[in-house]
Amino acid sequence: MRGTFEHAIMSAGLDFRSDKLWEMYISYETEQGNLSGVTSIYSRLLGIPTQLYAHHFQRFKEHIQDHLPKEFLTGDKFIELRKELASVKHHSGSKIEYPSGLEDIADPAQRTTEVENMRHRIIEVHQEIFSLNENEVHKRWTFEEGIKRPYFHVKPLEKVQINNWKEYLDLEIESGSHERVVILFERCVIACACYEEFWIKYAKYMEHHSAEGVRHVYNRACNIHLLKKPLAHLLWAGFEEQQGNVEDAKRILKTLEESVEGLAMVRLRRVNLERRHGNIKEAEELLSEAMKNAKTTQEFSFYAIKLARFYFKIQKNVVKAKKVLSDALQKDKENTKLYLNLIDLEFSVDVKQNESSILLLFDKVIRSSMPLTTRIAFSQRKVEFLEDFGSDINKLLTTYDEHQRLLREQDILKRKAENG
Repeated sequence: MRGTFEHAIMSAGLDFRSDKLWEMYISYETEQGNLSGVTSIYSRLLGIPTQLYAHHFQRFKEHIQDHLPKEFLTGDKFIELRKELASVKHHSGSKIEYPSGLEDIADPAQRTTEVENMRHRIIEVHQEIFSLNENEVHKRWTFEEGIKRPYFHVKPLEKVQINNWKEYLDLEIESGSHERVVILFERCVIACACYEEFWIKYAKYMEHHSAEGVRHVYNRACNIHLLKKPLAHLLWAGFEEQQGNVEDAKRILKTLEESVEGLAMVRLRRVNLERRHGNIKEAEELLSEAMKNAKTTQEFSFYAIKLARFYFKIQKNVVKAKKVLSDALQKDKENTKLYLNLIDLEFSVDVKQNESSILLLFDKVIRSSMPLTTRIAFSQRKVEFLEDFGSDINKLLTTYDEHQRLLREQDILKRKAENG
């Protein structure tokens, strides 16, 4: 039974509301007649911030006053205390002779004095512990009072409750007791089980203590409580990759993508994970698959740009990059990002050789039905291009005139709008 209590104390004895557990342990040892064990339990308890800290100190003093030191101290502790008191009496000039062992003092009056001195000294030592602990209790009291819902509920917590947990955790982390921090986190993730930020805070804290502890936190969060919350999964995958567990990282990301379809950041994280580890073909296939399975034109163009950049930057293949963007423009004809990326590709090679191709791209936008502001922006870039790289002054002057016409058109529309 004692082993069971010790296991419980190790698991939850630092909890602010663990008073009942400690009292049950003390009652058990009292019933067993193990008074020195009771003293030992109190010595541990009085240094722990709990809700009934003052009550425990009062009960401890009663325990000391109700029994003889030989009964509530171990033999070694009794002898140690007797020697301490004898040393004090010797320096004060007292002529009382204290036995060096466990035997009683022969004189009844001196024996009574020794007992009272022992009781006084024990309480004095624990009074110092109690005073320090009282200060720690006061630091936590307001936070404990602020916890209105210590249990799990599907109903969202009020903002003041969330802030209370955040500030309480910060206090414990600053205090530096790892065991107490873990216990508070465990309390927190019961009440805040559906809040990603607390699981992440817990995992980040554990990174300074145990890789297995981090993994355990993420596993509980992602596989039980946060099945469809992406950030925790992404951080978990990043952690596993950092630890060298690349296959685990791949599995985590794939599972997340299957649970929450259509998240571009997850697909891109999978792509870049493969790329970082030299799996270029797998990375390309993931991007091509995403582009092929896109549910909207916007999503299709997004992945087309990513794939084109991949071809250009990673595979150094400009031709394939251009083809992806050109094909995408056949499907999404007025997507300015596609045009801009294609123009940038042309710029990256030989501007003089590609001058006609670049001008053609500018003209497609300028002569399209896109918003006037977009057409003006591309027209301005065309003017700048011809200024910096053009080979024909006539083209520059013609382009400048066309740009001025667009600006006048914009001015006319603006005045009409102002005049109603």
